[in-house]
Order: sequence, then C-alpha cells, then structure tokens
Amino acid sequence: MPLYPEIEPYDHGLLDVGDSNRLYWEVCGNPHGKPALMLHGGPGSGCTPGHRRYCDPARYRIVVLDQRGCGRSTPHASAYDTDMRVNTTAHVLADLELLRRHLGIERWLVWGASWGAVLALRYAQTRPGAVSELVLTGIATGSNAEVALLTHGLGRIFPDAFARFLAALPEHADRTGNLAAAFNRLIESPDPAVRERAARAWTDWETAIIPAPPRSVARYEDPAFRMAFARTVTHYFGNDHFLGAGNDEGVVLRDAPLLRGIPGTLVQGSLDLGNLLGTPWRLHRAWPDSELVIVDQAGHNAAAPGVVDALVAATDRYGTGD
Repeated sequence: MPLYPEIEPYDHGLLDVGDSNRLYWEVCGNPHGKPALMLHGGPGSGCTPGHRRYCDPARYRIVVLDQRGCGRSTPHASAYDTDMRVNTTAHVLADLELLRRHLGIERWLVWGASWGAVLALRYAQTRPGAVSELVLTGIATGSNAEVALLTHGLGRIFPDAFARFLAALPEHADRTGNLAAAFNRLIESPDPAVRERAARAWTDWETAIIPAPPRSVARYEDPAFRMAFARTVTHYFGNDHFLGAGNDEGVVLRDAPLLRGIPGTLVQGSLDLGNLLGTPWRLHRAWPDSELVIVDQAGHNAAAPGVVDALVAATDRYGTGD
C-alpha cells in the first residue's frame, strides 16, 4: 500500500467552538509545509491515525480533527444528554473556520471521504478563498436522493437485510417515508434499550450494503462508537443534511459552479453503490477544474487498493505547488 509511514502529531489540543463543544485537533508532518485538512466521514465516524498518511509529511502540515460529537471531541454523541441541535452542517463549517484561524492558516488543501467529501465541497463553495485544492473519495453530495438510495433503494439489492432493517421499526412506523428520521426518533428515545436496538439495526444495515471487501466493520462493536455514529448519521440524514430547501437533487451539486478555479481530484470505486445515481460524473461535469479517477473493483473505502494509490498521487501532485 502506498500510504506514507505512520506518524505522530507534533501538536494537538481541544478547541472551544461554543455551544459547550470542544473539538479535538492535531497537526503532524512539516510545521512549515503546505497545509492540508483531513475530513472524516460519517457523519460521526471520527478521525483515525490513517488520516495522517495520505499526504507526504515532508511536504505537508497535516491537520486532522474529530468533528462535533465524535472521537475525542466533547460532548460525545453517545451520551443521551448531548444536545444534537447544535450539531449541524452550518456549525461544523464554522468550526473549520475557527480551527483554520486558530492555527494561523490562510489556505489549505481539503481532503474528504464520504460525508467528508460533502463537507469539503460545501466548505469550498461557501469559503472558496480558504481552499487551495480538493481531494475527495467516496463521492457524495448529501442530497435527499442519495439518502433515499441508501435507505430504500438498496433494499431491492439486499432484500433479506432490508427486511431485518425494517423489522427494527415499530409496527405503526411509516416504512415508506424517511427511514433515517424514523430511526433517529428511536435513537432519541429516553429508553436505553430502544436506543441500543435502533443503533444496532442501523449499523447492521450499513454493514450489509458494503458491496466489496472488507464486509465486517469492527468499530460497530464498540457500543459508544455505535451509538454516536448511528445517532449522528440519522440526525443528518433525517434532516436534509441541514443543507436547506431544494436538497432533493442536491444543493451541493446545484452549487458546483461555485467551485470554479479550485483544482480537484475525485477518486471513486467502480463498486461504490452511490454510483447508481451518477453523482461522481454529474459533479465532474459541473466542475470543469476537477478530474475523475475511477478505480475498478473498489467500493466505498478510502483504504482500498487503487483508491489509496490515486489519493496519494493527487496529494503528491498538489504538494509540489503552493
């Protein structure tokens, strides 16, 4: 695998971003290098040591963070009393700007996977002067059509798993509407047993729809991770990703022309089921400064062979610039 060697941060901290939230951040690599911001997926997955390894540490000042409610940030979404009303796309975008200013960075390359790609795209659309390049994988735009595919649409491809997924909802629940919102209502229940069953059913479905190896997801066996992840994902999926009106086909895709002048690389596995909506191709066509790299036999996984090669090649190329 062409990932750079494991590396430890030379600086880290907790940034007070308001609303009683403190974000964990870390910086590694070259203190005088080109800044790069690494955005994890989910929403609610948290960062891992692997996020440090997609950029050359000799060339880059690599910034990694845990977004609100996950990882080492506080409060954690697994705690029932954590206020999710202050965990929205607008809040997280503002957090990124606070962190950029805190670290004294003018512009940075922004790397994102899955939800991190959605966040990176919206950040670049709303703060274009802060972004030098984008490197994205597991391409998504946070549209309601994408949520409908992941919840309802894939039920035709994985019917047994979908039946188990629906069976986790109460008999009176609307099984034709927004399933993420229905599961989020269960996860917000005051009954711990109801919350846990709903979180487990959600992560079981997430595991079932992985079309390419690895099919097991060990992190879902951690009760705190499972609860925080399922709570945060359903919170966002059930609320239009907090992108506002007109998100059925995608606010982010609609605003792709705002990315003009920002170079970008889109790396997509051919077996990523998000491809069924054509999102990577539609985004690429609407964003003339982007390149699209399709990796054969890879799914929705930034660590897959071929995907890693293309992502590292992109950061290497961009690392020779400013």
